[in-house]
Amino acid sequence: MTQASRTMLADMKRLFIASRGNPEHLAQLFRAELPDFDVLTEQPKDGDADVPYIVVGRPLPGVVRAVPGLKLVLSLNAGIEHLLASGEVPEELPIVRLVDDGLALGMAEWVLAQALAWHRNLFLYAELQSKGEWAPQPEKLANERKVTVLGAGALGRPVAEHFVRLGFGTHVWARSRHSIPGASTFSGTDQLPEAARGADILVNLLPLTAETADLIDADLLAVLADGAFFINAARGGHVVDADLIAALDSGKLSGAALDVFRTEPLPIEDPLWQHPRVRLSPHVAAPTHQHMAVKEMAANIRRFEQGEPVRNVVDRSLGY
Repeated sequence: MTQASRTMLADMKRLFIASRGNPEHLAQLFRAELPDFDVLTEQPKDGDADVPYIVVGRPLPGVVRAVPGLKLVLSLNAGIEHLLASGEVPEELPIVRLVDDGLALGMAEWVLAQALAWHRNLFLYAELQSKGEWAPQPEKLANERKVTVLGAGALGRPVAEHFVRLGFGTHVWARSRHSIPGASTFSGTDQLPEAARGADILVNLLPLTAETADLIDADLLAVLADGAFFINAARGGHVVDADLIAALDSGKLSGAALDVFRTEPLPIEDPLWQHPRVRLSPHVAAPTHQHMAVKEMAANIRRFEQGEPVRNVVDRSLGY
């Protein structure tokens, strides 16, 4: 290596990708977006030069703490509660959650697919087909249904907007009041029962915080319409599983589409696997599309470098 090359490398900024998957693919994408950066895929060692930026999914214990000179933590996920719970990210070190068009589009597709399949009896017709039964069911139009979406952020708002466009009566509940054209909006704990009362479809897209843990319990499920459908693509910790199963067993809920669980992978002995009214998927509702995510994260790094406001920085007082 020439002296000029050594000097150029010494002047390069450093970015460490702490991914349990294939970090090299991510590294190639970052190198294309940030050609003046030294993109690392191996844990920096004691005495190495500072690494101001780290990109993380769900890092192993000790990984974040060991990186020298960190200035910004960029999450590969929209949810960051695991990073806050780890205690490894000091209060003064900003965390940036992933918000990009790929996540929002993927989530909207998955939620709408589940909701429309239930709404038009496609799940039921699949069961009837397996039994060889020709049994047309009563059908409703979207404007005869009420949907309640929990969450009005980067994922919840687009989903609510899709329901509005399809003609569903749409209610949206969030921690603070939002304005969504065509939807009725609610906020605060006191307004949650009102937002959910009589809903045919309940969709959970909330961040998981101390305030929202176990929010979906017997009391909330009781105010839904009889035979309602529940969709959870946020976090398993929002749901009291025993209350959910009781509502399914009693017929209060006619079904549930679940993409997230308290323990993942879902243990094979968990009763949700075999429940006839549950549709499971393995946390795939909104997978990270790496090329889109890298563009958004690289843009945020550039903003940070230039002293401009960074987008989607976590507010630790809110937990997201």
